Amino acid sequence: MQVIYEDNHVIIVAKQSGEIVQGDKTGDRPLSETVKDYIKQKYQKPGAVFLGVVHRLDRPVSGLVVFARTSKALSRLNDMFRLGQVHKTYWAIVATPSQGRCDGGRAVMDGQWHELEHWLVRNEQQNKSYAYDHEVPRSKHAVLRYRSIGRSERYTLLEVQLLTGRHHQIRCQLAAMGCPIRGDLKYGARRSNPDGSISLLSRRVEFVHPVSKELIAVDAPLPSDPLWEAFGGKK
Repeated sequence: MQVIYEDNHVIIVAKQSGEIVQGDKTGDRPLSETVKDYIKQKYQKPGAVFLGVVHRLDRPVSGLVVFARTSKALSRLNDMFRLGQVHKTYWAIVATPSQGRCDGGRAVMDGQWHELEHWLVRNEQQNKSYAYDHEVPRSKHAVLRYRSIGRSERYTLLEVQLLTGRHHQIRCQLAAMGCPIRGDLKYGARRSNPDGSISLLSRRVEFVHPVSKELIAVDAPLPSDPLWEAFGGKK
């Protein structure tokens, strides 16, 4: 665990691929407990440590996770996430499409911002979402913006901004336009990454501090992987 930002009300850490943010049925130790231990030891806090989980990242995804250290911050951050006042930027590595386009031209890799719109249906048993071009029963509207910001012979780096927050939204929508994320077998990648990760990074988070009202803007370190490091060196 790497702490990127902390104060009396908020702590932001860099999650590694494979970690879970909050406890689940696997019984694996979650990141939230690691953060609690860190706070308890650093500040020599007696008794239980308060830590509020305000959002999550999928297990194979790496990058920034925001936690609340006080009940006041938790309540306000929950409202801010719900109202779209916390701005998150993701980086995703996808296979470089031929002629700058994926799957018949639905994804355009020209460096400009483009909007992607679907209706997603979540399958709880499969822990997977399915994208439709039109509204269907039980679907939720999903919108994101993307642009290409780096390219190699085999891979393209996309910057993604979520305009809605849906289950597996980036993974599902990029796959639906013919550009599954590198290593994401669940959504159509041809092969897995050696460490079991998918090449999706919660790269940047920006918001007005829920208590001090100062602007907080932080970036996540890149995963320890030659491809990530090659792209990062160009930014």
